[in-house]
Amino acid sequence: MVQKAFQDYYSEAFSHCYGCGRLNDHGLQIKSYWDGEESVAVYQPEPYHIAIPGFVYGGLIASLIDCHGTGTAAAATYKQQGRAMDTEPALRFVTASLKVDFLAPTPLGVPLEIRAGVAEIGPKKVVVDTQVSADGKVCAKGRVIAVKMPDTMMTQK
Repeated sequence: MVQKAFQDYYSEAFSHCYGCGRLNDHGLQIKSYWDGEESVAVYQPEPYHIAIPGFVYGGLIASLIDCHGTGTAAAATYKQQGRAMDTEPALRFVTASLKVDFLAPTPLGVPLEIRAGVAEIGPKKVVVDTQVSADGKVCAKGRVIAVKMPDTMMTQK
């Protein structure tokens, strides 16, 4: 059986995000999964994700941390509530705060592994700590404070 990514459970209305939306043909379309108590995603940067020759643009790294963090927040909340990710009402999260520390230059041309753990989970807020590695070396760390998506964003226009 093939494991579905967290983002594969998002309805079409919530699948347009540049970072994780499966319906965004120009986006990153990251896929996050459980690996024990951590979540993991692997992303292969394209040559155009360049900062300077040989290195990844920092904005890409921030986007990976952001979307992997909000996806992890949703998955962790479903897990805490003992619910499957395809049950209603849908749990979706947006970023209230994003902090990224760049620890080392991130090489271009190798897959990036994004791992996250839940530091805090509450009724409306989830704090997720994330790290991005290339070739086994941690290049960036981040903290995402994710909050439940406001009702005003949940209604389709």
